[in-house]
Amino acid sequence: MCGCAVREAAKVDMSLPVGEIEGSRFTGIRYPFKVSAPPGWQMATKYPDFMVALGYEKDGLEESELFIFNPVTQSNVQIDLTPAGRYTSFSQGLMEGLVSAAGTDSFIEEIEVAYGKEAQPVIASTEAIRLKGVQYAARKYATYTLKGVKREQGWVYAFSEPYQMFILYMLLDTGGTKDQVALKAIFDSFEYIPQK
Repeated sequence: MCGCAVREAAKVDMSLPVGEIEGSRFTGIRYPFKVSAPPGWQMATKYPDFMVALGYEKDGLEESELFIFNPVTQSNVQIDLTPAGRYTSFSQGLMEGLVSAAGTDSFIEEIEVAYGKEAQPVIASTEAIRLKGVQYAARKYATYTLKGVKREQGWVYAFSEPYQMFILYMLLDTGGTKDQVALKAIFDSFEYIPQK
């Protein structure tokens, strides 16, 4: 016996639709969460084609449940939930450690391999983030400039029994946009709704 907490295996009915989009509001069916898109942004359960051109891998995109994006600036957010392992335990410290590990030398190397040394990513500090209904969540991001456009690429790792949540985003500063404000609105509208 390891003394570890053991959770019931979460059952996910993959035959269910991911969720419903009504106007600017998404309500999950397969996974219990809600989120809203800010004005000027759109939502889809399939990735927009421009994300592949931004450097995302198609296979990775196909795993996400929801995409929220600004069709003008191509700033985007992708949300993915997955059942946590039966023997895995979580804490705020673990979430912060996971996002920190994702934003270390490997991320810098990945950006430099993809775009060259001129990208020069600057990694921000890890921070706790509050998402409604979520037990633990942490965020980290990096900024860099590519072809004259400043980018902020970030990731949020979160957990609320029995799901791990991954929110990945990229903001493209095309001059005068309010995508930072829109990202905050998306985070503020996100709500995990525990199943009873």
